[in-house]
Amino acid sequence: MSRIWKLKPIGEPVVRETATITGLPMPLARALALRGYRAPDEIEAFLNPRLSGLSDPFLLPDMQKAVSRLWNAIDAAETITVFGDYDVDGVTAAAVLTRILTALGADVKPFIPDRLDEGYGLSRDALDRCLAAHGSTLVVTVDCGTNAVESVAHAQARGVDVIVTDHHEPDEHTATAFALINPKLGNVRDLEILSGAGVAFKLSHAVLKAGRDRGTVAANQVDLRDYLDLVALGTVTDLVPLNDENRIIARYGLAALNRTKWEGLRALKAVSGMRDEADTYHLGFQLGPRINAAGRIGQPMQALRLLTTDDPAEAREIADLLDRTNLERRKLERDMAEEAFAEIEAYFDPEKHFGLVVAKEGWHPGVVGIVASRVSRHYNRPAVVMGIDKDGKVRGSCRSIDAFDVLGGLRTCERYLIKYGGHKMAAGAELPVDSLEAFASAFNAAATTLLKSLDLSPVQHIDAEITGSELDWRFFEQLKKLNPFGQDNPEPVWALYGVEVAGKPRVVGQKHLKLSLVFKGRKFDAIAFNYPLKQLSDGGL
Repeated sequence: MSRIWKLKPIGEPVVRETATITGLPMPLARALALRGYRAPDEIEAFLNPRLSGLSDPFLLPDMQKAVSRLWNAIDAAETITVFGDYDVDGVTAAAVLTRILTALGADVKPFIPDRLDEGYGLSRDALDRCLAAHGSTLVVTVDCGTNAVESVAHAQARGVDVIVTDHHEPDEHTATAFALINPKLGNVRDLEILSGAGVAFKLSHAVLKAGRDRGTVAANQVDLRDYLDLVALGTVTDLVPLNDENRIIARYGLAALNRTKWEGLRALKAVSGMRDEADTYHLGFQLGPRINAAGRIGQPMQALRLLTTDDPAEAREIADLLDRTNLERRKLERDMAEEAFAEIEAYFDPEKHFGLVVAKEGWHPGVVGIVASRVSRHYNRPAVVMGIDKDGKVRGSCRSIDAFDVLGGLRTCERYLIKYGGHKMAAGAELPVDSLEAFASAFNAAATTLLKSLDLSPVQHIDAEITGSELDWRFFEQLKKLNPFGQDNPEPVWALYGVEVAGKPRVVGQKHLKLSLVFKGRKFDAIAFNYPLKQLSDGGL
């Protein structure tokens, strides 16, 4: 679907004032002002984030209780299980906490549940398996557990304390854990944007502070800055807003990644072909997908082993395995996406279909979320992509657009669902196969009610219109000040008019276009990433 270009609105006096304060060229000043940074102190904090801007970890609810319990466990030589999740945020969170507690002398057994057999989060099956394997008396969750009411009660009935660290939205009833550390609980609004790895980092910081206060030698030997590359990897890939505390984590985490001390990250950078200085692209599109692949179609504990090993040979072996797994994941995704688009195109009517549901036997549950994202972006509509199991269950993922709360949409269809959960933009659901047709109809009806009156033509928002003369080396050097880019601080999009395509573009790397552009008589080479040839208009962009 072709995109409509729209210049983001903002008053020019605000842009001029921002340019005066910062010394940035007008297009960059406009992009900065559009991101909401107006006051001099806000602009300074954004352009020059400092580690001193990180908040006191003890501001988070239940932090003191958690820290005291952890130090008691360390002193008593209890076995502590760090219970993570199978995505990048959950794996990096588990790696950070495992490494720091181990450095402090704790007996730590990390654990990641199996996506296919045990599902997301602190499920009872996963909890029973990890307790049987480790015999722990204390479980610390990372990136999960807030709403695991039954599982936490089950652990407590077995005499096991549970400390929950999480960042997901709490339900009406939350787990009655020994300590529940979630920035979305309590009056800590500035920290609500933290990722699971960010919350685990906060707990690690608090444990270290307490250790230093009690004179523990090991606590003074741990440098938290060394762990920021792991925290940044979880933060960027989990698509939490990259402002305030997360911007500090990302900026310093990228610097730490360039000189990382972790063998696993070194090996992962090598198999990813990473040679340049790290930026968020490398986290989101090179390192992150290889870790995620283990959780999607492989063994997630392999990814955690990669990030916790200090053996270079083992790190390289696991990194090679994850690289191969990611290639397999990409092929699965490509094949599934082709099938999904073909199924949708066979019935799609833009005047009738506002919520898209597509399902097929054999589609891998670890890849449906990626395909749902592609479908949603392409049609600019909420999309549900599901795999049909041999046992008659349909399981899948939902992805949405800003105008539609997909979790709310699922609630209107819950009579057809076995279970569901998620948030406004992404969710998961399970239903019996004989309810699939009724669910698809109900989901489309829910989306139609909210979206039919809207213009759903895809829009390309423009930060600023620029002239060719503004694109000099100073412009690109100053652009670096807006880094790191990510959620809520996307790379700026510039509009340059009067550009024409010269000659015939060609496809490189299977999905990118290499082309030549002509502007005012000058010729430039260009790459259009992830841009199908069929989307390119003859003679222009």
